[in-house]
Amino acid sequence: MSWTEAEVRELKIGRYMLIDDSPCKIVDITMSKPGKHGEAKGRIVAIGVFDGQKHSVVYPVKHKIKVPIIVKKNAQILSIANNEAQLMDSESFETFILPIEPEDQDRLKPGMEVPYWEAMGKRKIMLQN
Repeated sequence: MSWTEAEVRELKIGRYMLIDDSPCKIVDITMSKPGKHGEAKGRIVAIGVFDGQKHSVVYPVKHKIKVPIIVKKNAQILSIANNEAQLMDSESFETFILPIEPEDQDRLKPGMEVPYWEAMGKRKIMLQN
């Protein structure tokens, strides 16, 4: 299991949650007041970590949602070809290939140490802007 649970009322901007089994970073939360026949609701806007898509969901504030466990690691770039980088994990020495974002193309060079995130069975190179 690569996630934990939290109630909607515990979430904060900048934290992460799962929407459709995809890790997303929360960019906006709006809580409504309870109505005459219902409980308070939370409207959450989040951006997908791996796909960059904007997601919007509404849940009751007591609803339990899944929070992904994101593992932040480092790897060395072994080679770059066809918009992909072959990387070797700095701790386990496992090698794998990840796509390179177009805006990061000029910043990556073989031999560099880069951070990457792993969550829900997916990986992504996460360079600082």
